[in-house]
Amino acid sequence: MFKLETPNLVLRQLTETDAPLMLAILNDPDFLRNVGDRGVRTEEDARRYIADGPMAMYRQYNFGMFRVEHQDGTAIGLCGLVKRDGLDDVDIGFAFLPDYRGQGYALEAAQAVMQYGREVIGLRRIVAIAQPDNEPSVRLLEKIGLSAEKTIRLPGDDTELLLMAWQSDE
Repeated sequence: MFKLETPNLVLRQLTETDAPLMLAILNDPDFLRNVGDRGVRTEEDARRYIADGPMAMYRQYNFGMFRVEHQDGTAIGLCGLVKRDGLDDVDIGFAFLPDYRGQGYALEAAQAVMQYGREVIGLRRIVAIAQPDNEPSVRLLEKIGLSAEKTIRLPGDDTELLLMAWQSDE
């Protein structure tokens, strides 16, 4: 099974056994405010969400959102690459449980995912979308090399989002 390791973290593919983590993240008030309501209310919903989303993406693209855990196995969040409707490029995303924010874990995970995207997958451009007023996410995206490009709206959504991008010089 796929695994990325950093000094403090392990990133691995999600499985249906990660439903409790997914349920907690998708119903976190900050996630609901900054990303949106995915309608996942039970562990069964979360298992289905993982099977239809990340697991399907692994099969199709060989990447997706990954479980982020401490080296001891404690689940702390999600970080990964997504091919999203409405975006031409692969999108980096992250979401961490409240107790693990502001400690550098999201940055460490996102740096590993960026390196994986560039060096293993061979991506020449990686984008991210964020609420323009979500300063912690925008700052983190800047730290991993993305710059603001423009504001966009995704299909079927009236929310104006900031599109940020990293592009290879090669």
